[in-house]
Amino acid sequence: MSDRAPLYPVSRRHLEAISDEIGIIQHALGAVPDLTHGYCTDDVARSLLVDLLHAAEIGWAEVAPSAWRAIRFLEDAFADGSGRVRNLRAAAGDWLNGLSSEDAHARAMMALGQAVGVVADDRFRSLAISLFRRGLPATADLRYLRPQAAALIGCDAAARSGLDRDTEATYRRLAATLWHGVESGTKPGPWPWPETALTYENGLIPRALIIGGHRLGYPHMVRRGLDLLDWLVDVETSTTGHVSVVGNAGWWAREGVRARYDQQPIEATALLLAAEAALEVTRDEGHRSTMERCYSWFLGRNDGDMVIALPERGACHDGLTPSGVNRNQGAESSLMWLIALERIRQLRRTSDAGVCDAVPVHLPL
Repeated sequence: MSDRAPLYPVSRRHLEAISDEIGIIQHALGAVPDLTHGYCTDDVARSLLVDLLHAAEIGWAEVAPSAWRAIRFLEDAFADGSGRVRNLRAAAGDWLNGLSSEDAHARAMMALGQAVGVVADDRFRSLAISLFRRGLPATADLRYLRPQAAALIGCDAAARSGLDRDTEATYRRLAATLWHGVESGTKPGPWPWPETALTYENGLIPRALIIGGHRLGYPHMVRRGLDLLDWLVDVETSTTGHVSVVGNAGWWAREGVRARYDQQPIEATALLLAAEAALEVTRDEGHRSTMERCYSWFLGRNDGDMVIALPERGACHDGLTPSGVNRNQGAESSLMWLIALERIRQLRRTSDAGVCDAVPVHLPL
């Protein structure tokens, strides 16, 4: 692919700048961390996933302090005895009152499922296994599609690392409930999406269907995931061929008008990861092209012709707006860029080397 967007070395400068002894800080004003809103479990879980990706590139020793900080945050998130993680934490370190978020719980399980496979540090792996098992009972009762999808991907990683029958049982239950939710939410007509609107991180749903269906031997589940992904790629591709993800200023309701802005990095990375899963299962080169186009979205091939990522610092602007980029560089956006970069690095390394198994589908990122 001669016009591929450039790759960049690993840079953790921004992650270090927006993290402290508790964890990664949710928001930033420009590049400066904004402690007003403290921390959230979602972003800490994502930061752990990035640590594990970076460990494969620069070594465990370089990321171990950050990974340990993240997993201790997740351990503390479980500390109320409910089996569900808490989500929001104030700048002073105290947990804020409120119901646990299904998204936060599922994100934690996704990260812990991947951490179960860490072989460079036995103590770290043992803690990850313990926390993952602690969260399994509540995981089986998740009610919404995206948390079910995220948790299923975490179970897939943990099962591949050899965890026991409880993991497999939860995996199968999540697959069944996710399938039921997709089936019951799909209505006849030209709108194939299993919800009444396209909102955030849409690629997570087809990704989980593809991964879960492939592992469990459910071809109907894989087929539905591929069909949903094909539709999503089609509607999130501009007439000139670049990625144009649905905006969060109104989203896109069925029979409504699609919001063009603000486009967020999480949607581009979710689409990239779904295409990665599809490439592993089908070997269809069209999915490789989708991955590359999603990556290029960060580097200027988008509706605004604006570079959104800041590769030298490992940062990313918070989105694409009608007037340009959102100059804030919060945790979620920067982590989405770093995940996209590492997945494309791995894609090109294996494909350029002629490796058949181009993308390890089980990586829950």
